[in-house]
Amino acid sequence: MDEKAKVQFRQSIVVRFAGDSGDGMQLAGTIFSNVSAGLGDQISTFPDYPAEVRAPQGSLNGVSGFQVHMGHGVHTPGDECDVLVAMNPAALKQNAKYLRKGGACIVDIDTFNKSGLDKAMFTTDDPYTEINLRGQVVEVPMTSLVKAALEDSGMDFKAQMKCRNMFALGLVCWLFNIPMESPIKFINNKFAAKPAIAQANEKVIRGGYDYGHNIHASVSTYRIETDEPRPGIYTDVNGNKATAWGLIMASEKSGRPLFLGSYPITPATDILHELAKRRDLGVKAVQMEDEIGGICAAIGASFAGNLAVTSTSGPGLSLKSEALGLAVMAELPLVLIDVQRGGPSTGLPTKTEQTDLLQALYGRSGECPLVVLAALSPTDCFNMAFEAARIAIEHMTPVVLLTDAFIANGSSAWRIPEEDEFPEIKPNYVPDALKAVWKPYMRNARDVRYWAIPGTEGLEHLVGGLEKDYNSGIISNDPINHAQMVETRQHKVDNVALDIPELQLRGDRDADTIIVGWGGTYGHILDAVREVRAQGKKLAMAQFRYINPLPKNTADVLNRFKTVNVAELNNGQFASYLQSKIPSLNICHINKTQGQPFMVQEIVSEINKVMEDE
Repeated sequence: MDEKAKVQFRQSIVVRFAGDSGDGMQLAGTIFSNVSAGLGDQISTFPDYPAEVRAPQGSLNGVSGFQVHMGHGVHTPGDECDVLVAMNPAALKQNAKYLRKGGACIVDIDTFNKSGLDKAMFTTDDPYTEINLRGQVVEVPMTSLVKAALEDSGMDFKAQMKCRNMFALGLVCWLFNIPMESPIKFINNKFAAKPAIAQANEKVIRGGYDYGHNIHASVSTYRIETDEPRPGIYTDVNGNKATAWGLIMASEKSGRPLFLGSYPITPATDILHELAKRRDLGVKAVQMEDEIGGICAAIGASFAGNLAVTSTSGPGLSLKSEALGLAVMAELPLVLIDVQRGGPSTGLPTKTEQTDLLQALYGRSGECPLVVLAALSPTDCFNMAFEAARIAIEHMTPVVLLTDAFIANGSSAWRIPEEDEFPEIKPNYVPDALKAVWKPYMRNARDVRYWAIPGTEGLEHLVGGLEKDYNSGIISNDPINHAQMVETRQHKVDNVALDIPELQLRGDRDADTIIVGWGGTYGHILDAVREVRAQGKKLAMAQFRYINPLPKNTADVLNRFKTVNVAELNNGQFASYLQSKIPSLNICHINKTQGQPFMVQEIVSEINKVMEDE
């Protein structure tokens, strides 16, 4: 057969790597997605791994997966994969449901012995039939081939087996016509301090590529057709890293040094790790003794004139609630990043949900308003981290930025922005004309308290958790004054609506039905809307990034529609919030609480049911 005839051109492809937690599936997927982004493909990834440190080898509970969707028009990791790589029977059993009908399943056949099948609880010696595998199976003796390739390396068997992921990656690179230069460069950079490990992995990844080429492991190879990308430098970035970089940009644009007071918690810890690397940019990242210490250190840094940040997940947000109230009362700029995970309590530490919304909005004592934002995607984490810092500094308020495990750990291709693409952040300093008469709670026309940096002559002051007099700033128990301060703090947050974009509609403006989401469900909802509209039905869409306050045109936009479907990864928190703000809405709920992101087809199915009932 002619070589060119074997190449299928596709708009996008989905690949899922699956194996034991120790098989390096996250690394293989990360390299593959990074290389794809570097080639100009759009990507969306979904790392899916267990919370256990290391479950028994070969067990169902120990399976780790990494799904990559690459190509053109990519917004989600994909409902189903075109290629599944299964490093053992347990990985096959847990992930076969994600393989599309007619897809290719590459397995390390050396692991499909009686012991491996028993650990995965197969009851027959024909696992493919037992699970009704829907695709073509490509059996590859990866273990044997890796062992043979590294027999002269001096590495023991355990160390050799850690290279199997690179063999699988090499085979997949061959399948998708990806040249070896980029993944090999990645390997050499990652293991620069361990040249023997780098050399072994390079040899094995080349072996996987050559194996596919020599035996033509699939009937066809694939090549992605994509549009020419906008000129610039592209990289693969996950949401946590993008969040950290957005904060650094905000520090540069505000002229205020960046301080992070934090405590490690899955899945937010990588923000702390990334900022701890950036001392060269003046970043101060401090790991405190607990969550409370993290936010209290940040509040102190804010009082001292820093762009102050604290990062956490749902359980940590609970612990930080009292100190968050202090920041509201003291009217200090503070960014709190909550990377949501499955709960309550310890819950599902490595899985995703959107169940912290009401806690972010209301989880404090007293009338305690603050700004709540949400990021839409891994790359949007950069934009919204910057925006959270801008609003916090310019409006002298704490801001809670909600991301989630799906977009925090998942990645997308990202064009590194130029510095002039983001506006200057203007701190609300005490004007020179007011310095002679300034008091700690003097405000501008939008009720924003002026920021006096300690050490500035004539601006010595105290702020704290006790109620203050509106005029003098001294402690006050006067009931009328307290009511005035409560109203003023609320009015200040409400006024943020004058400084954020209006709500944008997608799809059919003359539709009777709209689907609404917030945060990281954006890509799945967008693809679902496109599919429903392709069926000839009219449907509109709106995705919220600004939650408190809502964009000022929200009521006008949503009241146009007979039915407002709210899709979210909880039991209806945003729907309830919207209903409380706009009682006239006819809201239908689309909810999921399985620790997994939506499937596009789940949303499509629910929307079609609603439309049939209308």
